Amino acid sequence: MASTSSREVAHNGLWKNNPALVQLLGLCPLLAVTGSVVNALGLGLATMLVLAGSNTVVSMIRNHVSEAVKIPAFVMIIATFTTCTELLMQAFTYELYTILGIFIPLIVTNCMILGRAEAFACKNPVAISLFDGLMMGGGFGLVLLLIGAIREILGSGTLFADMHLLFGPIAENWTLHLFGEGYGFLIAVLPPGAFLVAGMLIALKNIIDDRVEKRQAARREPVTTGTKRVRTTGVIS
Repeated sequence: MASTSSREVAHNGLWKNNPALVQLLGLCPLLAVTGSVVNALGLGLATMLVLAGSNTVVSMIRNHVSEAVKIPAFVMIIATFTTCTELLMQAFTYELYTILGIFIPLIVTNCMILGRAEAFACKNPVAISLFDGLMMGGGFGLVLLLIGAIREILGSGTLFADMHLLFGPIAENWTLHLFGEGYGFLIAVLPPGAFLVAGMLIALKNIIDDRVEKRQAARREPVTTGTKRVRTTGVIS
């Protein structure tokens, strides 16, 4: 894996071509289950596992599958990894699985996963395809986590509540109460709150990108400190 390629893949997945903030894929689960950090983290990890696994297998079989059955084969691979992830959650994080509900099996229909299989994994070697899956899944998961944290803080006044659903008894005392007992801001935990938070994050990314682009353009412009006429061999410059 070339270092330049890995940097580009990481930059694309985490920022430049982020699935949630730029491609706007997977918005249904992103908006539906990000009412808390534990929900967002659980879905983010599940999605990243499916994406990394499916990318790896698609890359391994890319030279052995004809165009006629390529998409059905990709869907079967994604469905297999989704089922495995679902069974793992049922075995080890059953309460969290019941909270996330239908959004775990619906990972199969996430356009981000099939899109990466079609656009990247079936055209690149195994190592870089696995890395692409981790970065794209990580970028999607980070946005889920950020939205979940903001909504949990604004909506309930807590952070890291119910983390034992994912990490077990060790995380029972991780809850931070930021605004005291009785605090609540209902709109933040309802679907409109998810739209508002996601919209603000997209706007913030666009502002940052615009400022970075302007700064880079300013650096590329020639710096002139005044007009200077120099005569050399009959040529005036």
